[in-house]
Amino acid sequence: MIETLDAFHFLRPIWLLGLLAIAALWYLARPRKAASDFEAAEIAPHLADALKVGGAGTRRFYPIDGVAAGLTLLALAAAGPSWSRIPNPLVSETAPLIVALQVTESMEATDLAPSRLERARFKILDLINERAGARTALIAYAGSAHRVSPPTEDPNILQPLLQGLNPAVMPVDGDNPAAALALALEIAETTETPGAILFVLDDLNPADIAAFQGSADVQLPPIVMLVTLPDGQVPSQLDRLSDVTVVPLSADDSDIDRIERSLRSAHKAALLADERLKWEDRGWWFLWPAAVLALLWFRRGWTMRWSAVVLLVIGFQVPTTGQAEGWKDWFLTADQQGHLAYQSKEYARAADLFEDPMWRGHAQMRAGQYAEAADTFAGISTADAAFAEGLSRIRNREYRPGARAFEEALKRQPDFPEAERNRDITWAIVEYVETAQEQSDTGEASGIGADEVVFDNESQRGADTQIEAPTEDSAPQTAQQWIDSIDTDMGDFLRSRFVLENSGGTQ
Repeated sequence: MIETLDAFHFLRPIWLLGLLAIAALWYLARPRKAASDFEAAEIAPHLADALKVGGAGTRRFYPIDGVAAGLTLLALAAAGPSWSRIPNPLVSETAPLIVALQVTESMEATDLAPSRLERARFKILDLINERAGARTALIAYAGSAHRVSPPTEDPNILQPLLQGLNPAVMPVDGDNPAAALALALEIAETTETPGAILFVLDDLNPADIAAFQGSADVQLPPIVMLVTLPDGQVPSQLDRLSDVTVVPLSADDSDIDRIERSLRSAHKAALLADERLKWEDRGWWFLWPAAVLALLWFRRGWTMRWSAVVLLVIGFQVPTTGQAEGWKDWFLTADQQGHLAYQSKEYARAADLFEDPMWRGHAQMRAGQYAEAADTFAGISTADAAFAEGLSRIRNREYRPGARAFEEALKRQPDFPEAERNRDITWAIVEYVETAQEQSDTGEASGIGADEVVFDNESQRGADTQIEAPTEDSAPQTAQQWIDSIDTDMGDFLRSRFVLENSGGTQ
């Protein structure tokens, strides 16, 4: 609430001068109490009161009062009050999150069934599913800290990695949350939007308290600690962390709700501080009470003569071809309705409502309509549109057209580091897939899977091969089925990777 009040301002303050004219109109037009003819000195006061019609009652509210209040609200709406920024549709509407999971012997205690570590995995997965569409990174730490997964929006990537984490895969015994914090800060520097850090642990060494206090030189992002202890217990040393939100593990979703509130608050603060984003005009909020006050004009005895003229003028300004399909069409434009649906995560409905092609494309991409989104962005001649087209195409596994879209974005805006980075990554994917195709004719032996449907051997790398496959009850494998089919223990993979990182001095 304090942040909202601090950010409150008017986008067009010149309209506030209209308040002076409204005040003058109200002062001049409002009737004043006239002296009664019976208040002469010759008539006794009690007789004068008896001769007055209507008794002692006085009228306190006049039509001009309602008109002045309505005009005041309209002036405030025209001034453009704002206290929040319009989020970037290319970035998730939830703050990115970096999860640091403690993977030590103590986390295998069974005082929380089936174990503290297993319960921690469940909570992390529940939180990821609750934050659908938001980016989440994963770190595991014991005596050393290791990056398990970079920021990703896909929970299917994190699930097998989480299942493979146990104390046996950690190369160094111990408990070093300071190393995990340093690695989390390193990852946080690569995110487009400032995010938060979530530590999932059962204890914190008092010697590491200082690392979480921050300093004048180091400004830490918001930090939340989910404590995996039975009966809502919290280690006493965590009370010394004034800038850290401590959340006890709960059997229901109340702990996830608290974490989500902290993340939303962090994301809102980050948006307010981002000067690249436009302020959101909230003037339409004042139109509702103004419309209610306008209803008083139809009350018997309250109609002002000139109000009929105003309504007539407004009637001539309304297009006769427009038809209101529902009450929202009377007050909100199609883009405003689309934005409301977008904020409610009804992306498919928002895509149907938006008239603005850029917003429609982003809604289609969020709804998983990648091909439609790419076509929408292709019709817009801006660098941002070409960049968004590239993202849509690579999510649709159209890597070569996606790389070309990123190149088009760089042609339109040479100083576009995000487009340059995504172009290089996408061309690397194209090279990898086509090399695999060249080595195994079709690429199927390398586990490429569905990519042979996308790549039409444009580069002429790899021979044409005919494959006989059953046509009945056949369906492509899902990502999860493909991962499950790999005859490799994820724990072995993580352990070998962590040992290699630790021997090289990286964490």
